[in-house]
Amino acid sequence: MSITIILILITSAISYLAFQSPVFMAQTQLNPYMIIHRGQWYRVMSHAFVHANYTHLLINLFVLYSFGLAAEQYLNSLRYYRYLEHPVIHYLILYIGGIIFSVLTTLIRHRNNPVYNAVGASGAVSAIVFITFFFEPWEKIYLFAIIPVPGILFGILYLGYSHFMSRRDADNINHDAHFAGAIFGFLYPVTINPRLIQEFIQKLLMH
Repeated sequence: MSITIILILITSAISYLAFQSPVFMAQTQLNPYMIIHRGQWYRVMSHAFVHANYTHLLINLFVLYSFGLAAEQYLNSLRYYRYLEHPVIHYLILYIGGIIFSVLTTLIRHRNNPVYNAVGASGAVSAIVFITFFFEPWEKIYLFAIIPVPGILFGILYLGYSHFMSRRDADNINHDAHFAGAIFGFLYPVTINPRLIQEFIQKLLMH
């Protein structure tokens, strides 16, 4: 079975449990104060498998499904060029790394705020989305299922928007996680093999 599908099933099951139990939700969400001051470090991971509501869950899982299968294909293709031997392990490192890396800024900014909480797989999903932009920067994605936009252009706009909204801090969305997860995902292929950056540049200039 696809690793993307497995992650979707696991996330769906754990989120459903959280919907049924406010106590379970409270114990698993990202709370920087509880992590830093009470040592509840499991929250760094657990928050990515629970969601605020069904809409939040479905959006994240739809994006994960749409881009996760493509990310699997790109990582599998590297095996044939001997860049890596275990694409599934790299996919898991990408996903888990996206979760961890995406919350570092949040932990620092809200470490003394006991009422701040966040949930959702957005950081990991952003990492999955942006690794696909690395491998195919000019591949079109469709905003609102209508407007075609090259992935690399969407990525730049997305990062700019996330940074702007993070500075405003005017809503309850963790834009820092979106931004950091995206950066992690985009740079991850370089950790596999630095020569991949040359291939990215070539694809970028070939358009």
